[in-house]
Amino acid sequence: MRIRTLIMAGIISLSGILSGCKAKTQNTAVDDGADVFTTKNGTEIRMYCIKHGSIRMKIADKWLYVDPVTKGAAPETDYTDLPKADFILVTHDHYDHLDSIAISQLWKDGTQIFCNGSTRDILGLGNAMSNGESATFGNGWTIDAVPAYNNSPEKLQFHPQGRDNGYILTIDGFRIYIAGDTEDIPEMEAVKDINVAFLPCNLPFTMTPEQLQTVAGIIKPEVLFPYHYGDTDIQQIVTLLEGSGIDVRIRQYQ
Repeated sequence: MRIRTLIMAGIISLSGILSGCKAKTQNTAVDDGADVFTTKNGTEIRMYCIKHGSIRMKIADKWLYVDPVTKGAAPETDYTDLPKADFILVTHDHYDHLDSIAISQLWKDGTQIFCNGSTRDILGLGNAMSNGESATFGNGWTIDAVPAYNNSPEKLQFHPQGRDNGYILTIDGFRIYIAGDTEDIPEMEAVKDINVAFLPCNLPFTMTPEQLQTVAGIIKPEVLFPYHYGDTDIQQIVTLLEGSGIDVRIRQYQ
């Protein structure tokens, strides 16, 4: 109860793997703004853009949020009228990814948080995962924590190696790669059979459009959402990936 009260009060101050066969991606556009996919077993996955690095998904009847923030990225977001979270993933502890107010607004009895170690230390709760570790959630689905870091000399201070997470969700063989704040790192060679990828392109903190093009060519997702892109001219991504066979979808992830 002490931990739950801490989260609900919002007093924290903040400024391998079940790859199987690659599931065929099915998508329909719907009135509520979701991108809708169906796994090989018929599980429906609805993906909603919130902003920046914040993503909302409905997987069957479960609600999952990635890096929900209120004021950490524009526009300010109030989560009180959105469905409460069954699962919250936090990639790292920067203010535009970790926000106790957003967590308190989404919290309910039974909410599970999966995060990196520094986020666990700040919140005082959550399932801390290190790069290379796996966990199960929902109906036997899996979360794999994968590396996310900077490797350009001028960017090393932003996201050091070994601290932060990207995540791969595997749901009935359908694989979703949420890269987190990262550049084109060697470990991405091991990211396989991806149906949907979220790749960042926000200078100077993450990838250039050319780096993102390189990563997309390595992991070859069926569908790509450039996200966490700030002031980047995101149409560059569309141009660079013309003819690649990758379905590039631009949503409001500034």
